[in-house]
Amino acid sequence: MAQYCLIIVDLQNDFCPGGALAVPDGNEIVPHVNRLIGEFDHVILTQDWHPDGHSSFASQHPGKKPFDVIDLSYGEQVLWPDHCVQGTRGAGFRDDLRADKAELVIRKGFRHAIDSYSAFFENDHETPTGLTGYLHNRGIESVTLVGLAFDYCVGYSALDAVEAGFRTSVIESACRSIDPNGTGATMRDRLSDAGVNVL
Repeated sequence: MAQYCLIIVDLQNDFCPGGALAVPDGNEIVPHVNRLIGEFDHVILTQDWHPDGHSSFASQHPGKKPFDVIDLSYGEQVLWPDHCVQGTRGAGFRDDLRADKAELVIRKGFRHAIDSYSAFFENDHETPTGLTGYLHNRGIESVTLVGLAFDYCVGYSALDAVEAGFRTSVIESACRSIDPNGTGATMRDRLSDAGVNVL
């Protein structure tokens, strides 16, 4: 029998209103996500988990500001405000998230020199997080993604999931975008073209 898994992407304090890299209305998805948790047998969380002074932080590049784009060894990198620093409250999951049902937490972005949007690979698209192997070993064939932000970490995770051979869906009403009318619309098109079911 097919196994289904809900992957909740980066539903952390720093990505919600009042956080260091707040996604507009990011907190509004928590009740919806909690309802979905109750509908899935398998639940996985991802957690942005940066060391202090991470290379993706604009503060580490003199003359640069958040949302500037630079070239790093693995390609283009958007620069961000310092966020989700290991051990800080901002890196913690939302208190109202029913995180106790999660079977696994995938931490990403913990390597100082490389960022990680996807739950499956670092931004070099070569360094795996181990999630693909875990899902295969558990017999999971279908994944549904929700969380923050649709136009970055949710979207890139979904693209990698479908490329890894999983039936992949994204529930857009249980996501929010950093830029709904710009990068959000572009990501929606990319997901549809790749065969992701955007609900």
